[in-house]
Amino acid sequence: MGRLKINKLLVSYTLLIFLGGILAGGFWLTVNGYDVPWGPVRPAHAETTSFVSTSAIGDFFAADTIEKIVEQTGPAVVKIETVTKVQSRSVNPFGDDPFFRQFFGDDFLGEPETKESQGLGSGFIISKDGYILTNNHVIAGAEQVKVYLTSRQEPYEGKVVGTDAELDLAVVKIEAGSDLPILKLGDSNQTKVGNWVIAIGNPYGLDHTVTVGVISAKGRPVQTVDTEYKDLIQTDASINPGNSGGPLINLAGEVVGINTAINAEAQGIGFAIPSYTVQQVLDQLLETGKVIRPWLGVYIQPVTEELAKYFGMAKPDGALISSIQENSPAHKAGIKRGDVILEFNGKHISNPSDLQNAVQGSKIGDKVTVLVYRNKNIVTINVTIEEKK
Repeated sequence: MGRLKINKLLVSYTLLIFLGGILAGGFWLTVNGYDVPWGPVRPAHAETTSFVSTSAIGDFFAADTIEKIVEQTGPAVVKIETVTKVQSRSVNPFGDDPFFRQFFGDDFLGEPETKESQGLGSGFIISKDGYILTNNHVIAGAEQVKVYLTSRQEPYEGKVVGTDAELDLAVVKIEAGSDLPILKLGDSNQTKVGNWVIAIGNPYGLDHTVTVGVISAKGRPVQTVDTEYKDLIQTDASINPGNSGGPLINLAGEVVGINTAINAEAQGIGFAIPSYTVQQVLDQLLETGKVIRPWLGVYIQPVTEELAKYFGMAKPDGALISSIQENSPAHKAGIKRGDVILEFNGKHISNPSDLQNAVQGSKIGDKVTVLVYRNKNIVTINVTIEEKK
């Protein structure tokens, strides 16, 4: 009996201490994977054990930030519908039979027919008088371009004023007055991996769909069926067919990318053309309708440790010429296969990207001095830059 009384007393004291702890400071319970307080609520400024918020975005900026950015930028985003004429033949059940084709030829396949194919994409207004940026693949080959604004149901007729298939960019013009809402191009070079971004577009025809994510990576090379992209922004903001040409917007309400491609076999892997790339060629698209590119006419590759030893170089450096296009500026100037370009117009070249950037920064007709490493000697060559055809 004495032992039983002692046990009861211990239990009682334990319960009192336990309840006292709850009343004094409270404690944490895990509910559905989140730590939530149970007991007295602590002041917001008090130091507490860190826990996962049920609103991750809200931990970083005001809850209505996205809403305000969308309200501000959304009216400048447009839906683009296209009509393209394609040639096809009527279906013949014996068309693939070699016996019938031997006697009747290809005419047996049926008469060619012209059909209309419809396309869907997005874009955004960059000038108050109606110039719109989008992807080249959105309007390529289109017989008709219809542009829908949020302010009205009927579309405007769009006129294609500039295209560049290499960068997958296009400019479309509509006549819709002189006071349209616009979006400003930001500086994609200032963005960092992890920055929040917003995508607005028309996936599968669902007008002005808004998705939110972060910049997942920068400088991604991506190969599609029609285009080889060299420097794209990767994002996990949801992008789907119909988003192409729409803006990728930062928290300042500026466009840092043009949504252009997705990985169809994955979720949360989309790609956008950096705004810096767009700014480099936009004036040319508006003024001439195309991008005029300076041309050297060489195929290049990095100098590896093994190649540096083979050529007798002290260390890997420069851009190795693996092939030269006939009648190109490099060919005319006497640059040879196996040369290593170390300097271009006074700029040191440490890798192929350096050379590509240096050439792109040149103007048509520029006479530049190129230093190449050839047979363990430095050779100076003068090259006249030409326009890429």
